[in-house]
Amino acid sequence: MTDTRRLVPPDDAVPDDAPVSRAAWSGRFAEPMSERVARFQASVGFDCRLAEADIDGSLAHARMLAANGVISRDDLVAIERGMAEIRAEIRAGRFAWSVADEDVHLNIEKRLTALVGDAGKRLHTGRSRNDQVATDLRLWLRGEIDAMAARLVALRTALVDLAEPHAATIMPGFTHLQVAQPVTFGHHLLAYEAMFARDSERLAGCRARVNRLPLGSAALAGTSYPIDRAAVARELGFEALCGNSLDAVSDRDFAIEFAACASIVMVHLSRFAEELVLWSSPRYGFVTLSDRFCTGSSIMPQKKNPDVPELVRGKSGRVFGHLVALLALMKAQPLAYNKDNQEDKVPLFDTVDTLADCLEVMSDLVAHGLAPVPERMREAAREGYATATDLADYLVRKGLPFRDAHEAVARAVREAEANGVDLADLPLAALERVSPLVGTDVHAMLTLEGSVASRDHPGGTAPRRVREAVAAARAAIGGEAALAPRRREGDA
Repeated sequence: MTDTRRLVPPDDAVPDDAPVSRAAWSGRFAEPMSERVARFQASVGFDCRLAEADIDGSLAHARMLAANGVISRDDLVAIERGMAEIRAEIRAGRFAWSVADEDVHLNIEKRLTALVGDAGKRLHTGRSRNDQVATDLRLWLRGEIDAMAARLVALRTALVDLAEPHAATIMPGFTHLQVAQPVTFGHHLLAYEAMFARDSERLAGCRARVNRLPLGSAALAGTSYPIDRAAVARELGFEALCGNSLDAVSDRDFAIEFAACASIVMVHLSRFAEELVLWSSPRYGFVTLSDRFCTGSSIMPQKKNPDVPELVRGKSGRVFGHLVALLALMKAQPLAYNKDNQEDKVPLFDTVDTLADCLEVMSDLVAHGLAPVPERMREAAREGYATATDLADYLVRKGLPFRDAHEAVARAVREAEANGVDLADLPLAALERVSPLVGTDVHAMLTLEGSVASRDHPGGTAPRRVREAVAAARAAIGGEAALAPRRREGDA
């Protein structure tokens, strides 16, 4: 897929003082648009990213028109030849974008007409810029969703690859940021893989709703020309048609839904980033980050700052803001299309760019820049009486009601705290004073290894269950990776 970020023209390619030429719609008007208004309403400075999608949609539309006798075969051949040249110019950076021609659609149409004459003027038969831009945006976003799904797979794979050798590496699990119970580092990493797996599912659902064809709805009411929307949908790989022409040209739910999906991904990335910031600090020391993912201080020579996770954490707010902007954009629009919708592209484009960058850099960090410090994790797991619940469970299995066991263990914790030792280090006599049900087997239940091993059920932190979860995650990721090419082939 073409990297659409490379299609953005350089700053001087769309000059502010470009002359205002006769617009495609200007026949109704007695005076030309002012240069200020032309600059204000032009979108070519950002919607040129839709150029490839615009060409693809136009070619499918032209072939359908020719098949239905609306334009001649000669016109179609000329259009195909002209579009091939325009595509080559855009990819080579030689295309002359112009503010005077407002947007990506009119820029391409004007160049096409210059190349092939009247055939270029016939291309717009049976369509409007309203259904054209809706189609372009869906085509473009569909490709970006596929690329984003692949980035999620890469991150999930990196997490699984790191989790597997640490299926039995003990660390403290936290609630309220207080030591709660022992878990394993592998289990903790797989919690994030589970979050990103849900993100993959959400993106797949979003893609299905994006992949519906608006073209053929024209300005708002459809067209009187004999068209075959189903044929266009098949050529462009759309799974269905937008069913109502009014809705088709004005709907931006698909953009909002993608921004919502992206926001949830950014929530998960930000949570992980926050833990990396904490874990890499000297107060935790659970992990080290490679130098290439960190920066130093301009004044403090000793500093090694976790800038990558901090930036990911910060960029989450940027994506959340774009979601709110899109919601606000649509909330009061009457049917059908309104010029307000021009403002959907910048937040959508930046959401895609920001999410792509964050996924790529975090995948790289996990795969090549994140190293756990097992001895420090283990030391921390012993600091908060993390096996207290195990002692309570032990007493319950001996026949004590849980609430009584809870109170008995609380007394044991107070005694351990008074003596400055861990529960596992309390002598047997001290534990027997807590409850007469305590036996010589109690200390085996109070070790960190005994604690994690006892959580031996699906979804638990027992090392063998973590290894099973690794295998299941690999299988799921492999299935998604195998499905992706078939999905893209269906769009071709």
